[in-house]
Amino acid sequence: MIRRRRLLAIAAAALVPALPAQATPVRQWRGVALGAEASITLNHPEAARLIDLSLAEIERLEAVFSLYRADSALMRLNATGRLDAPPFELLDCLALAGRVHAATGGVFDPTVQPLWELHAAHHAANPEAEPPRAETVAAARALTGWDRLRIDPGAIRLDPGMALTLNGIAQGYIADRVAALLRGQGLDRVLVNTGEHVALGGDPRGGPWQVRLRAGEVLLPEAVAIEDRALASSAMTGTTFDAAGTAGHILDPRNGLPGPILWQLVSVTAPQGALADALSTAFCLMDRAEIDRALTAFPRTGLAALVPVPRG
Repeated sequence: MIRRRRLLAIAAAALVPALPAQATPVRQWRGVALGAEASITLNHPEAARLIDLSLAEIERLEAVFSLYRADSALMRLNATGRLDAPPFELLDCLALAGRVHAATGGVFDPTVQPLWELHAAHHAANPEAEPPRAETVAAARALTGWDRLRIDPGAIRLDPGMALTLNGIAQGYIADRVAALLRGQGLDRVLVNTGEHVALGGDPRGGPWQVRLRAGEVLLPEAVAIEDRALASSAMTGTTFDAAGTAGHILDPRNGLPGPILWQLVSVTAPQGALADALSTAFCLMDRAEIDRALTAFPRTGLAALVPVPRG
């Protein structure tokens, strides 16, 4: 099965430096969340209890956002076209998705799930195949459209045949929620990584948290320092549909096709992980001028890395 982009091992990885021992040593949990390698790094005498709380929160939120669990809120919405009494987190995430959709001129669009299913199934049946036929893409694209999504606190409704994916925003959203949970437990120096990074304060061993980025196979020379900020990374070829690795997994809602491979790496910093996640996804489909315009809609956001694809 083709899985959505997860760039922890491909585009972004937190490297925890070796620093002098502390009275309370830094503890790091590593595992998987929403199909991504994940970690939580903190310094607290009750680290084991706090990590257990965090993992329970991740599990709870996977039951909202997962596309791989038939019982998740998102999958139930996609299966029936209606979800009554939707979880607050789903409404909250969709509200932010709507803001990013507007700021990017519709490039960020969670209603592309029918297109994803089309391309995934087409290339899974024959990895060497040409793209799906234009009329088939047009039929799937007719099942998309953010303006056809109806959201209110009582219910979320989709037109027949529509479906949502929040894989371009949910990892960041979950990191935000775990960080908020740990802040509520009194912590102020934590790095949460659910495929996207959210930092509370700085590294307890001194200075900000340091995150190293990869563009393709190249480790970028300078780490990104984050403190009370989020960092998210995307790359068009982090996952590809085809055997040749040319059909990237981020689909352009404007034509229903994998976007052009403009950038090897897009990394965004923002006050929220969900916002950084959504913007980094959309920016893979946008040129530099379009990216700069979109950033003006969100204070305290910026590019941490924008690495073009080598030409020639």
